Amino acid sequence: MHDAPLEAHEHTEHLAHEGGHDRFVSRLAIMVSGLAVLAAIAGNLEALETTKALATTGEATLSQDEATDAWGEYEADSIKRHLYTIAGDLNPAKAADYAKIAKDHTSKQASVRKRAVDAETTRSNLVAESRHHEERHHWLSAAATLFEVAIALSTVSIVTRKHWLWQCGVALAAVGVALGATAFAF
Repeated sequence: MHDAPLEAHEHTEHLAHEGGHDRFVSRLAIMVSGLAVLAAIAGNLEALETTKALATTGEATLSQDEATDAWGEYEADSIKRHLYTIAGDLNPAKAADYAKIAKDHTSKQASVRKRAVDAETTRSNLVAESRHHEERHHWLSAAATLFEVAIALSTVSIVTRKHWLWQCGVALAAVGVALGATAFAF
């Protein structure tokens, strides 16, 4: 991984040595510094979105585990209820006792089912949130890349005195700003 602010500082020092007090060089040095700041911001925001995506994915996995456990408990209670119903049919003397136990398992199943459904809903919401953070990560990654390319083009523009390279750098920086803004627009 590279350090965009450090690279920009090195580019700026190089520009200062190459161009002396040329107004074009001074403007580009300021622009490169600004682009370095934008690249650093986009890079940090990108890392934060990656972290949020991973964290919510982990939380979604835990919620799915809770749902799976609850559904397992629900099925176990269902099997027990059926076994006690069968036991009551086979042993009429204890049928009332077995019917009561079966009813208790039926009552318990409603709360277990609700817990399972709630955990699945939480999981679905967390998966959607994770995807949202991942989408932001992609936009910010593209923005950071464009800022870094704009820095490189602007630096080369100073050395070669090619204004079209600087203009390309400005255009890429503008697209980078648009991509960064788009990351937070939805």
